[in-house]
Amino acid sequence: MDDITLRLLILILIPTLLLGFLVFYFTRQFFENQNKKMRLDYLQNTAKEVRPLRLQAYERMTLYLERIAPAKLIARTHSDSNNSSDYLQLLTQQIEQEFEHNLAQQIYISDTCWNLIRTAKNTTINQLRNALTEDKETSGNDMRELLLYKLSNVEPPSYVALRFLKEEVIQYLNGN
Repeated sequence: MDDITLRLLILILIPTLLLGFLVFYFTRQFFENQNKKMRLDYLQNTAKEVRPLRLQAYERMTLYLERIAPAKLIARTHSDSNNSSDYLQLLTQQIEQEFEHNLAQQIYISDTCWNLIRTAKNTTINQLRNALTEDKETSGNDMRELLLYKLSNVEPPSYVALRFLKEEVIQYLNGN
């Protein structure tokens, strides 16, 4: 090979290699952008499907927190027993059953909100226990009146959790 052939070969190879590199680079960029667009579309479609489920979870937990407020719980729960521990057990059982019924909702709400709901449940049960510490043999209506009287001056723990839940929903709807 003479010097001119070598120079021609180099002059042909350099642009060809440069062109090959540019084609490779832009093709790779194109496919990366397509993957990003597909992922974004997937996330947007998933968000559209999850949004109603998440809002439904907030609604269900709102209903739960309203239902475990002592005044509302006591108004709904009647006992024929004259034993305060039986009535307490009935109230606790209702709170726990509703909580277990809504356990799956925790996957749609934040951990902080879920922990606050659990705390509200446990605090409500403790408030009821403390209010019925006097183990009197009284009628069911007397026990209900006693509970309502003792707990009427205290904000239900479920209302604290409910305020937090409402704030979280507003933030979620505003996209924060």
